[in-house]
Amino acid sequence: MKTIGFVDYYIDEWHANNYPAWLKEICEKSNPEFKVAYAWAEVDRHPEGGQRTTAEWCGDFGVEQCRTLEELCEKSDYILVLAPSNPEKHLGYAETVLKYGKRTYIDKTFAPDFATAEKIFALAKKYNTPFFSSSALRYADELKGVSAQSVMTTGGGRSLEEYIIHQTEMVVKLLGTGAKRAQVEVGAEKICRVEYGDGRSAVMIYDEGLPFNVYVKKENGETAFLPIVSQYFKNLLSDILHFYETGEKSFCGGETLEVMKVREAVIKGEKNPGVWVEIR
Repeated sequence: MKTIGFVDYYIDEWHANNYPAWLKEICEKSNPEFKVAYAWAEVDRHPEGGQRTTAEWCGDFGVEQCRTLEELCEKSDYILVLAPSNPEKHLGYAETVLKYGKRTYIDKTFAPDFATAEKIFALAKKYNTPFFSSSALRYADELKGVSAQSVMTTGGGRSLEEYIIHQTEMVVKLLGTGAKRAQVEVGAEKICRVEYGDGRSAVMIYDEGLPFNVYVKKENGETAFLPIVSQYFKNLLSDILHFYETGEKSFCGGETLEVMKVREAVIKGEKNPGVWVEIR
């Protein structure tokens, strides 16, 4: 049995509560022998009043609680860093985790800003540790095989800062790297424009209650509406297991850094509506 260790800021959160069952389901279908066996969380309970402590969560999921992050890294074959709502924690965790050289996945949002993202990549290079990160929306079946010249996306969530990562991930998957500037218009919705300078462009429309949808215009002028209804989280987890087993990544780290650059520009643009923010 190949063991996975969960690293989190507080463990009783949506991702940690759902991933074990989905990982088990995937393993039962495709026969890889993986198990979420260990967990460590920096704080014992959600700071705003979570339901379960780390020990209670571990008891409910049949997982061994590790008392230190180092203990988890030593015992686990593979590592999955969560803390999806606290990207500011990822660099600190990475400074310990990546030293062990074990294949690691770091959940979105990968880092609070582009400079921190670069530091995590530098750590992985220093320790020769394979890792990757992605929003699950990259894995929507609706996006497979789609080649686009321009893209419009919609999506919601608690805040633009936390949830624009999903739309940005879809944009970069469809349009690739090389974005040059971004601008945000703030009104009933927040309209985020991204220009590449070579004809490629994207519009991301954020509002708290909007579903994830994609509209694409292909190079031949054809358009398509792609409502995102597929099981993208399970697709992500399948790819994580494939990475753990083989070391193969389905996309390059340059796309993750591009996502972080575009996200940072959009957040700056939200604070300065109507002003173009350069992406370097």
